[in-house]
Amino acid sequence: MLLSSIAPASAGAPLTASGGQWGLVWQDEFDAPRIDPDKWELEVNCWGGGNAEQQCYTDRRDDAPQANAYVADGLLHIVARKERFSAPASPDDASAAHATLPYTSARLRTRGRQALTFGRFEIRAKLPRGQGSWPAIWMLPSDGRYGAWAASGEIDIMEAVNLGTASDDPDAPGTVETRVHGTLHYGGRSPGNVHAGTSYRLPGGANPADDFHVYALEWEQGQMRWYVDGVHYATQSAEHWYSQPGADAAQPTPEAGAPFDASARFHLLLNLAVGGNWAGKVNAGGIDESAFPQTLLVDYVRVYQCLPARADGLGCATIGADAVLVKPEQGGQFPQP
Repeated sequence: MLLSSIAPASAGAPLTASGGQWGLVWQDEFDAPRIDPDKWELEVNCWGGGNAEQQCYTDRRDDAPQANAYVADGLLHIVARKERFSAPASPDDASAAHATLPYTSARLRTRGRQALTFGRFEIRAKLPRGQGSWPAIWMLPSDGRYGAWAASGEIDIMEAVNLGTASDDPDAPGTVETRVHGTLHYGGRSPGNVHAGTSYRLPGGANPADDFHVYALEWEQGQMRWYVDGVHYATQSAEHWYSQPGADAAQPTPEAGAPFDASARFHLLLNLAVGGNWAGKVNAGGIDESAFPQTLLVDYVRVYQCLPARADGLGCATIGADAVLVKPEQGGQFPQP
């Protein structure tokens, strides 16, 4: 499948394409009756994401009782439920001491199955609503070449919190929360990390929890661009991001453009968190128990590379004249694991 141009923008300045074609290289349309284990791993932990989140991630899938992730009607369902659950309090250590938290949910990742560098990452999804809900479509490094988070980077294609509640956006007082966010995390190992990002609102006050929308990231050497329904709303460039490798780094000297350089290998994640140091501390604050269960619906995940074969991803950019060039100081107060 070739994608010669992005779907027409519904708002904002017209997009201009640079002449290349995006070729489909990986996808999941969620048309199978079950989640494909060759594409997705389900995490099991009550770690809280490093953000004091209140969910345990389970591997209850498909037709398991109280499944937190399953496929039905051509859609991936990720369901956050109000129920106590116990699991290891470490993200990847099954032998770690256990913790118990009041919600369950799911976090799917392609780690160990698919690692990616440069390209267009496109996800069509309908987001959950309610105070405490925190859906995320994002990417983490598969090898941590420059050390622990966030020296090796994090790419947030889309995050949203507390959709449908009263917004605390100082630029839009008295409105309903409808913002989606695109963010990068980089710099040194926490607490020496840096983040930069911005938000986007759908035209006409539309709520991303009411319908499906297409969230996309174009990543090429030296630049990343964020889109919603074909609208290019944000750009970040390598002149602003950087890496300070720690003592645990496999690559102690960063390359130009690190940590999002040509040697970077990132995997995809889809999850629905509950509460924590972002969703639980903005808008109305806390968690509205009556809002749950909530579901993140994903229609498809598609990954494209620029054709003819361009290892640097250059040549397929779609640029909107109104997109914001994001610098570190423009980022909001995002969680710091």
